[in-house]
Amino acid sequence: MPTGRTYDVVLFGATGFTGALTAEYLARNAPAKLRWALAGRNKAKLETVRAGLAAIDPVLAEMDLLAADVTDQDSLKAVAEAARVVVTTVGPYVAYGDALVGACAAAGTDYVDLTGEPEFVDQTYLRHHAKAVETGARLVHACGFDSIPYDLGVYFTVQQLPEGTPLVVNGYVRASADFSGGTFHSAITAFSRLRTSARIAGERRKAEGRVAGRKVRGISGRPHFEKDAGAWVLPAPTIDPQIVLRSARALERYGPDFSYGHYIAVKKLPVAVGLVGGVAAMFAAAQVKPVREWLLGRKKPGDGPSAAKRAKSWFKVRIVGTGGGKRVVTEVAGGDPGYDETAKMLSESALCLAFDPLPEVSGQVTTATAMGDELLKRLVAAGITFTVVEG
Repeated sequence: MPTGRTYDVVLFGATGFTGALTAEYLARNAPAKLRWALAGRNKAKLETVRAGLAAIDPVLAEMDLLAADVTDQDSLKAVAEAARVVVTTVGPYVAYGDALVGACAAAGTDYVDLTGEPEFVDQTYLRHHAKAVETGARLVHACGFDSIPYDLGVYFTVQQLPEGTPLVVNGYVRASADFSGGTFHSAITAFSRLRTSARIAGERRKAEGRVAGRKVRGISGRPHFEKDAGAWVLPAPTIDPQIVLRSARALERYGPDFSYGHYIAVKKLPVAVGLVGGVAAMFAAAQVKPVREWLLGRKKPGDGPSAAKRAKSWFKVRIVGTGGGKRVVTEVAGGDPGYDETAKMLSESALCLAFDPLPEVSGQVTTATAMGDELLKRLVAAGITFTVVEG
């Protein structure tokens, strides 16, 4: 962790929907010793956010506002060099995120985001991982609902299973929630770039190579009724299983032969069928530029569900692991997944990197690899539950 920096944490994107919630979470929950600032290109909007934070904690009326723009490399360099940890909520990340990752890697500054975009994560690995290893920066993507409940949930589950034995783990996700304009834009952008994303993923696999002496693989599941989940389950083509498998490759505790399957769980079959059809229709629409642009115009970045709607939202992840003659079932659960809990997870990740005793790792790393037990403790203390249901 770099010393002699002006700020412990700089939050980039506080004028957006999730960014504002992240700023509010820090204002209410960060330790008094935290030295933090907001960064962005629109000073007037940043001042409005700061005024709202000052209503929570009057001390924040004097917090620093840093001028920074994703198109201005010098401004990003200045932010990275002033901070120990940079947090960003500015997406779609494949369009706006790479330069900030590069600035943090070059400055030896820890970086966290909430992306769920596989292309972006793979691209930043190819472009910036080696420099981050050299400077000691920890580049930690997917520090929100993508992908902490699964990454740390599987990490927690593995701790309950015997060491040194083949393990098979499956995760089943249920949630009731709405999504913001920023999430919608990221999803449509990702759908429109699947061919490019597949090419970059292949380049990353070649660059990484295989894990020596161990096997780590994903389970190619199929839609079916799953008794363990008590629901119909659909393979989830999200970034989450990729993150889990990267943790498994990095950590020998996952055993000599580790397999993971990742599913969305839906109670009623007609809803499951409708979900598959809806995703297929959205994917098809994203391939046609005029239709894609029309879709993107239907929901603006910065829009998001009301506090009342978020208060009714929830998520549960049931994780079933077997190995060495033992079977264990765990559950990760919390409130509104996309925004309130994501702001919590993102904030606690940044605070964990800034203040907690952590493993000596660098480069592009996962939450389980970089923060593991310490982040688990923080999230449990903040109200996200990790429980052993069976075993």
